[in-house]
Amino acid sequence: MSTTSPTAVSTLPAGSRRRRWSPAQILLLLPLLALFMGFFVVPLLVMFVISLLSGNPVSDDNVHFTLANYRQLFSDRFYLDVLVETLKIGVITTAIAVLVGYPLAYQLARARSPRVRTMLLMAILSPMLTGIVVRTYAWMTLLADHGIINSGLQSLGLTEGSLPLMYNTFGVVIALVHIFVPFMVLTVTGVISKIDLRLEEAARSLGASRFQAFLQVTLPLSAPGILAGSLLVFSLAISSYVTPILMGGFSVLTLPILIYQQLSGVFNFAFAAALSFLLLLVSLIIVIAYFRVVKKVAEGAFS
Repeated sequence: MSTTSPTAVSTLPAGSRRRRWSPAQILLLLPLLALFMGFFVVPLLVMFVISLLSGNPVSDDNVHFTLANYRQLFSDRFYLDVLVETLKIGVITTAIAVLVGYPLAYQLARARSPRVRTMLLMAILSPMLTGIVVRTYAWMTLLADHGIINSGLQSLGLTEGSLPLMYNTFGVVIALVHIFVPFMVLTVTGVISKIDLRLEEAARSLGASRFQAFLQVTLPLSAPGILAGSLLVFSLAISSYVTPILMGGFSVLTLPILIYQQLSGVFNFAFAAALSFLLLLVSLIIVIAYFRVVKKVAEGAFS
């Protein structure tokens, strides 16, 4: 029978040895775990249990567990159409935020002058100093039927009537992009600023143009920032309530609006919880799939 010497154990690769947590490290993690369990896991479990009830556990007497709420979700096409509309708004908002935010993030990260960088940063962050409701009302004054844009176009004789800029998906997406673009810019800027400029210079010294160096060096290396910013914007967009209801009225119905209606109008807490879990489950599936696809693209799996 052979034994492993201490020298052999010490020469094992670091990845082959299991990390052992000390009691002090476990004690330091306990407050974080308690916070995570108390403010995230427990509320989700409570909401899931409520979604399986036949009525309101507070006011109804004969309450029992049932899958009727989930059967109603998947049997009625209306709720699936609302889910599709919610995801469509999230995808469009995310795509436009990437197209608008990436050039801004690149200029912010590559600005050589500290003064220019400070001015760009202030221009990007200044909308975040104002509340979402105020920014949404500002867009309403611009895009309304008698707002600044329609009134200006009519006074110039370019249009005869008002353009449908509000109470539709277009108005909702425009306002959401304006609200969430700073999150995309700040996320991508942090990644681009860590990319060594000498990599682009090396690509150009080998004969690549500035645009080719950007496509082959900077863009692939900044893929993690694009991924993180896209996931953040998408999650915020599909869970928004204030902006869609103000900019879309009730012409654009999303799941957060429908959940609020079930809570405040019908007082159907169980069905509202089922709607919330549907949105959570679908968004998690999309986020995981998107993460894997972008990760493979960044690693050159599809090249």
